[in-house]
Amino acid sequence: MSIVSQALAPCRKCGQNQTVTVYRSINISENPELKDKVRDGSLFLWECPHCGQVNLARYETLYHDPAAKLMVWLIPEGEISETQMQAITMHTKAMGGYTLRRVNDMGALMEKVLVRDAGLDDVVLEMCKYVTRLEMVQKSVPAEQKEEFMATEFHFYRSEGEDEGRILTFMYVLDGQMLGVNIGWNVYQDCAGILERNPQVRPDDGFAKVDAAWLGSKLA
Repeated sequence: MSIVSQALAPCRKCGQNQTVTVYRSINISENPELKDKVRDGSLFLWECPHCGQVNLARYETLYHDPAAKLMVWLIPEGEISETQMQAITMHTKAMGGYTLRRVNDMGALMEKVLVRDAGLDDVVLEMCKYVTRLEMVQKSVPAEQKEEFMATEFHFYRSEGEDEGRILTFMYVLDGQMLGVNIGWNVYQDCAGILERNPQVRPDDGFAKVDAAWLGSKLA
């Protein structure tokens, strides 16, 4: 079930402490109305009644979508106890077929939910991001920006179309501008094939942190 509590948080503009709602766990089967708020990030935003500033509430939460068999643990401060992680991992193993992920910020949680809702594999998508960055560096990025560009974070934005005509869009920030790049379904299929031939690249059981840094460590 979803676990909700209250906490005091200071406004980053005026410094006034306000009582904000904190979701320690989010169960989409019991509270489906929360899913859209996770997808657009509004669940973690609150407005200061004194100055009108919109603030980001940073807290730990466990997102659980039983229908999609997805659990994502948002841990802003980094690590959790090994005992706690093993206990929940064993519980989900008993339920069977779950994807377990660990993220450190709201944007990453939003992306994991969007990826699963689009019926995509986040590990394959990370490979797609890497391949796309590499291709762009080789074809269109100026020499002096190549290193910076390879470190740029791509975020899954949307999937459009069907079957072989499906287009996936990534967004990224470069020189202060929000930009987008589209890839065809063939790129996704090619990356899925790479992972099928190299199963050791996939994460181990447990709450894996699947992102660009993780993939980089696997390809090093």
